[in-house]
Amino acid sequence: MPTPWTQSQARLVEVAAGRAPADMVIRGGKWVNVHTREVVDGQDIAIACGRIACVLPDASANIGPQTRIVQAEGRFMVPGFCDGHMHVESGMLTPAGFAAAVIPHGTTTIFHDPHEIANVLGLRGVRLMHDESLIQPISMFTQMPSCAPSAPGLETTGHEITEDEVAEAMAWPGIIGLGEMMNFPGVASGDRQMLAEMAATRAAGKTVGGHYASPDLGRPFAAYVAGGAADDHETTTEAQGIARARQGMSTMMRLGSAWYDVQAQITAITEKGLDPRGFILCTDDSHSGTLVNEGHMNRVIRHAIDCGCDPLVAIQMATLNTATHFGLERELGSLTPGRRADVILTSDLHRLPVELVIAQGQIVARDGELLVDCPLINWPADTRASVKLGRELMANDFAVPAPLGANSAAVRVIGVVENQAPTQALTADLPVRDGLIQPEGEVCHIALVERHRGTGGVVNGFVSGFGYQGRMAVASTVAHDSHHMIVVGTCRDCMAAASAHLGRIGGGVTVFRDGVELATVALPIAGLMSDRPAADVAAEAQAVMEAIAECGNGMNNAYMQHSLLALVVIPELRISDKGLVDVTRFELVDLIV
Repeated sequence: MPTPWTQSQARLVEVAAGRAPADMVIRGGKWVNVHTREVVDGQDIAIACGRIACVLPDASANIGPQTRIVQAEGRFMVPGFCDGHMHVESGMLTPAGFAAAVIPHGTTTIFHDPHEIANVLGLRGVRLMHDESLIQPISMFTQMPSCAPSAPGLETTGHEITEDEVAEAMAWPGIIGLGEMMNFPGVASGDRQMLAEMAATRAAGKTVGGHYASPDLGRPFAAYVAGGAADDHETTTEAQGIARARQGMSTMMRLGSAWYDVQAQITAITEKGLDPRGFILCTDDSHSGTLVNEGHMNRVIRHAIDCGCDPLVAIQMATLNTATHFGLERELGSLTPGRRADVILTSDLHRLPVELVIAQGQIVARDGELLVDCPLINWPADTRASVKLGRELMANDFAVPAPLGANSAAVRVIGVVENQAPTQALTADLPVRDGLIQPEGEVCHIALVERHRGTGGVVNGFVSGFGYQGRMAVASTVAHDSHHMIVVGTCRDCMAAASAHLGRIGGGVTVFRDGVELATVALPIAGLMSDRPAADVAAEAQAVMEAIAECGNGMNNAYMQHSLLALVVIPELRISDKGLVDVTRFELVDLIV
């Protein structure tokens, strides 16, 4: 952490006045000023106490015997990138591993909501994520999860978050606000607990994260905004994004590993000419393979530029806009006096090669190489023993009995939509053999296996869109948000084998074909994360993706689509430990129509 401004103020003044040497001086760069959206050539940046003291044409007066000099050599000096909404657990890494993966890409600030681990380990899991975040060489702010379960009455989680726990967490040093309020029907209907959590956050002077996954922009939306939600990342169209901005919310446009929502909304700025201050770029969910091989916020900014956005506007939406949204515009988000010295040097504002990264006045990466340690906490043994199946599952556990005497059955089917979080509520007539409903064509089995309390419970259904062929199964203990075990397959024997394998290793993602394990990424911490290096986890994750492709899937990122099949707060049809959920009505529905 940099020295607090109140303690560094006097020295910053001395350095800015030219009466004292700086700790570091960056010389001869092009200053990308996100306040005025301009590039000012021939500037120096003087840094002291981990903060920017001044930006001047000549800071040579600040160079002393101990001053570290960085030659910008005419390159652009850009503020470190901020991710305004994301989940560390989606990277399959703990906060330390995530930081190590994204620092070389220029990310210096993260606002993360650990509601995945909250569903598994409760407030204790949130505290562990918070504590590891605080000791990283970049700024990692934690949002206190708001909804565990995300939809009360429609799912069962490993732990529940209470309003008292939310109020308690608001006093923790790294808590920046409330995580995405997914129970939007509860807020709109005046649910006492949801309103109390939001009120406690506002009373603490902190930001309430939003999640309004409904196309209804009438009274329910108005009520939700009135409840206090300050942003929303569940926007997938230009009209939805504009509607949020008009109501004073920050429209968070995401590009994750599987969510491609920027292109449809960026036209509000590039074509409609709306003020970009109401828009923020974020990732939401990025798995380790994306982070290691493609990038993080630099990837999002490049994509926005490729969609026609002015580079300075795109950078502003990933720096100053984000800081301002969380009330931190005097602390970070720009290269101006008093702010944390988070600086990127790049030779091209369009392609954004990240050539040098400075975080809080320290050089942390150069040309893609991490130069600092990202310390781990000691994750307790019980956090590595969270997968409790209760019994060994058999093939018959994944069978779906047909109505007596039927030759076929009309069933509800979860329809996966590539590169989007929403699903479709479909129906299909499936054949019956030996009294059991059989998957056919594009339709596969899907099952949710209870894994928090060892009940041995299994809920079965059907899903389409993956294109799987042959005798196979994919199983995962990453299943937003309740994080039971999700198993998708064409073969019940493979589904049983895959689920048993994850039970033995304590969680992760695995692919079986013809009864043989093809690939596995082990995620022993809460069944969600690994504390191994990001590159190692990414290699295993890539092997899983390749195995999924070998089984007939041609999607951009099938793993991420798998992980949301139990997310009962995004329409239209999902699966939970209580059954199939119609998310347009927030009701349980029968599998057989």
